[in-house]
Formats: sequence, C-alpha cells, structure tokens
Amino acid sequence: MNNYMSIGKKITITLSILLIVCATIRYAILPVFVFPMKYKEEVLASSQQYNVDPLLIYSIIRAESDFDSNAVSNRGAKGLMQIMDKTGEWAASEISLAEFSKDQLFDPAINIRIGCWYIAKLINQYDGDVATALAAYNAGTGNVYKWKNNKKYSEDGVTINYIPFEETRNYINRVNRNLKFYRYLY
Repeated sequence: MNNYMSIGKKITITLSILLIVCATIRYAILPVFVFPMKYKEEVLASSQQYNVDPLLIYSIIRAESDFDSNAVSNRGAKGLMQIMDKTGEWAASEISLAEFSKDQLFDPAINIRIGCWYIAKLINQYDGDVATALAAYNAGTGNVYKWKNNKKYSEDGVTINYIPFEETRNYINRVNRNLKFYRYLY
C-alpha cells in the first residue's frame, strides 16, 4: 500500500510540474511567438520618426503579412506592411528615398518606413481616427471618401457607420484585436 501511495504522489507531483510548465509556455512564452516584436529597431525608429504608436505598427504587420518580409498579396502589395508599388513610389518621393525601386518594398527597413509614414499620414488626414485610417490603408482613400459621402454608410459625413467591404471590416477588427494583445503583453 505504501508503494501505491508513493506512485500516486509521484504522479501528482509530475502532473503538477507538467501543469506549471504548460502554463508558463501558454502565458509567458507562447504569446511572444504569436505576437512577436520582430524588426524592433526598424519599427521603433520609423514609428518615432512619424509619431505613430509602434504597437499599432506591429498590429498592422501581423495582420498584413504575419512578419513575412517577402509576402506578396493577390493584388500585388509587397512586404511586411503590404505596400502597393504606386504607394511605395509616391511615399519614396515624399520622404526623399533616393533611387527607389519597387523591389525595395521587400527590404524590412524601407517597407516599415514607408508603412509608418503612410499610416501616420492617414491618421492625420482623418483627424486622429485610427479606424478610418485603417479602412483607408486597406481599401484606399477613394473608397473611404465614397463611404463618408454616402448616407447609407455615414450619417454625418465624418464617421463611417458601416463599411461595405467585408475584407476591410475584418481587417480593422484583426488589427484592433492584435493591438489589444500587443498592449496587454507589452
């Protein structure tokens, strides 16, 4: 009977240790893998330069490319922050990137710099309304303009009450969910 109890105690201790290890992985280690802070130097430098929340940038990167610097969307957006060639060329001229080429959108430092500049510009354009800036980042400023000027989507011409593109609604929700996790974890 004593051997049986000691085996039971050993099993209990082993299970307790396993539970602690699993909890540590789940609550301390796993979130770092699921919500990483890759390209920290680039994100911090560019977000500071353009006065945008670095955790918002991480949230956008996670939603756009899941930190794959070689990502290309089905519409041709490139890199970590999924910048379109036309947007990249325009941004490069605005921020004085000499000798810009479209392939540079795969360079994390350049992609993040352009993405930070662009989202900061959109946030400023929409008077600090991050949700509207994210809608424009995903669907384009032309669509946001149409939505704001359509009573079906905006009652006051300022706030978008309904976004007709499911992809854009889901995108804003993903970025906001990511941002909540990043703020909680970091």
